[in-house]
Amino acid sequence: MSNISTSGTPMAASPLTRAVLEIDEYAATLGWDQPARLFALVDTAKLRAQEPQLAAQLGLDSTDSGAATLTPVEQDEVPAGTPLDEFLGTIAWPDAVAGCALAVERLMLPPSAEAAVPQGMSEKQLADWVAKHPDRQEVRMTVAVLRDGARESAVRLREKDSAGEVLTGADLVPGLAEALAATFVE
Repeated sequence: MSNISTSGTPMAASPLTRAVLEIDEYAATLGWDQPARLFALVDTAKLRAQEPQLAAQLGLDSTDSGAATLTPVEQDEVPAGTPLDEFLGTIAWPDAVAGCALAVERLMLPPSAEAAVPQGMSEKQLADWVAKHPDRQEVRMTVAVLRDGARESAVRLREKDSAGEVLTGADLVPGLAEALAATFVE
């Protein structure tokens, strides 16, 4: 488990947007071609009050107050070779977790290329077809959801790999947001 520090996240952003950008920035420091990374999002003030030793270990022992903040805490590695939807279906979060986030790399096609996708292919055949397509884009998607239903996403293109080029929005990756939200359904 590790805490993520931020340096250039806009302070006017919501706590969830700030957490997503922190995770995106952290993932960027690790480089590309990384496995998916899962994070619990915890309320920073509650973490300091209820788990001061853990908060200190994560570098959160200062009592600087301000807007409500969320602390991303990286979880154990997502098992390689396990489909992401199957893995997410095994997760149940304790009450202390306010939300969760996932950073994952994928190949995407621009909308202009999607019309040319051959029908009737298996997932593996489709993945191979996309991987060979000349207009494919490598992206890192960071998606977060809170128990209350709030969502946020950040998408970074490998070819425009800078913090200033990260696209954010609540509905950028709706399928992944739904899968993450399902981890909170009892």
